[in-house]
Amino acid sequence: MVARAGLFVAIVYTVLLLVSSLVSLGKISVGSFSPTDKLMHLTAYFGLVVLWKVYFILKNNPKVSFKNNLFKIAGLALGFGMLIEVLQGVFTSYREPDWYDILANAGGVILAVSIFLFFEKNLKRLNSKINLIF
Repeated sequence: MVARAGLFVAIVYTVLLLVSSLVSLGKISVGSFSPTDKLMHLTAYFGLVVLWKVYFILKNNPKVSFKNNLFKIAGLALGFGMLIEVLQGVFTSYREPDWYDILANAGGVILAVSIFLFFEKNLKRLNSKINLIF
């Protein structure tokens, strides 16, 4: 039940991230570089990795390695971000692909992965307690 809720939240977040990346939004920028935009990218992809990893933690499949799963999520998140940048260039006239966006996305992914690796043992312990409750 809890894992289903986690999956629902992760899917909705992913869809909202895709849609918000392809619609026209106002920008705050300094020349062609927008520090606010890059922080939003970093935060969005940090959240993307966190939500998907939390779902898989809640799903609690003992056959799935914590690190292996985390790195797969990170790779898919990076690929998703690159795909969105390509789609912006192909399907929109008001958004442009930007290498700095990809770097900001990667920064968010790397930050999330680093935090999960740092707290791996604590998260595994917490997960076993959650599974006792539910």
